[in-house]
Amino acid sequence: MVKEFAADSEALVAPVPTGVEQMRFKLLGALSLSHFLNDMMQSLIVAIYPLLKGEFHLSFVQIGTITLTYQACASLLQPLIGMYTDKHPKPYSLSLGMCFTLIGIVTLAFAPSYGSVLAAAALIGAGSAIFHPESSRIARLASGGRHGLAQSIFQVGGNAGSAMGPLLAAWLIIPQGQSSLAWFAIAALIAIAVLARVGAWYKRQHIERASKVLHAPVRRAVSASRVRWSIVVLVLLIFSKYFYVASITSYFSFYLIEKFHVSVRSAQLHLFVFLLGMALGTLFGGPLSDRIGRKRVIWVSILGIAPFTLLLPHVDLMWVGILTFIIGLILSSAFSAIVVFAQELMPGNVGAVSGLFFGFAFGIGGIGAAVLGGLADQHGIEYVYRLCAYLPLLGMVAALLPEIEN
Repeated sequence: MVKEFAADSEALVAPVPTGVEQMRFKLLGALSLSHFLNDMMQSLIVAIYPLLKGEFHLSFVQIGTITLTYQACASLLQPLIGMYTDKHPKPYSLSLGMCFTLIGIVTLAFAPSYGSVLAAAALIGAGSAIFHPESSRIARLASGGRHGLAQSIFQVGGNAGSAMGPLLAAWLIIPQGQSSLAWFAIAALIAIAVLARVGAWYKRQHIERASKVLHAPVRRAVSASRVRWSIVVLVLLIFSKYFYVASITSYFSFYLIEKFHVSVRSAQLHLFVFLLGMALGTLFGGPLSDRIGRKRVIWVSILGIAPFTLLLPHVDLMWVGILTFIIGLILSSAFSAIVVFAQELMPGNVGAVSGLFFGFAFGIGGIGAAVLGGLADQHGIEYVYRLCAYLPLLGMVAALLPEIEN
């Protein structure tokens, strides 16, 4: 894969005879593969929460703090890194970020205490902060103008990796123990090699074309005040989406174990169903937004899951599986559309915009995990899902977004 992509990257820098930018599918495939490996390793943190809870005798608040630590590092650093690389591109920063993830996953494998687990989570969060803004920028650069599709190809790798984490935890880590996480250092090394090739392509491509592509104007002028208001609306939608996602990724296993008395492995398989739905929704969301408009996709994606989230706390185990798949499928279609919508509102600030939205998504997920952990300790885990069921109703504010597409 690495050698094939290396050869392909040489060909990709050749001028396009027609003068029209073409989509670089192999480059996007390499980014998606790296995103898959990156988010697979990150999702292992959440996937082994039941193991860590038993090993270190953790409360739900302490579980939420692990998520908060990882996602706070990612959240705070991503916008800063994005703004910096808008002005000072660093083609090989992607490989550097993956090195942080490598160190973090090895640290987590052999963590002897809760403090060491938090340190490992912070390292993995830092790796994520470096990876996402630059890789999102390169995905846009390689899009050939089909920004929604390119963002979806990039994003689906991450969501597929997140879905794979619970499966790997159920099959490998839970039976063999915490130290078996060290095997996933191999995945980090593969990602470092692939991203080094991506960085080499980006270094050449940025000099010749990046400025033209990334600074392209939006189709319709939007005032500065309307841009600011639109960003606030988009951030509110991200809050709704990722606060709800945090309730699933951090506590869904505990909810199923407590309410339906399933095994840890069975609970992880149910979590995989939700994450699989998210991966599929991401794949379709971007191309759909290119075709019918980003605002429509954003609106339907957030508000459209409300009937299903309201039903979820009141159904049996079979319907829980069906509803969580539907929720993941619909909900995940929004993120690619939100990121591209914001990039079109603020042309020339691709890194900052990507860092802001990826960072806020991680940050609100971390805060949500900590807050919901406290609520679970005080009121029980079922209360969390009855409360979070109303979050998608915030999707109504998508009606306030401007029309920037023809």
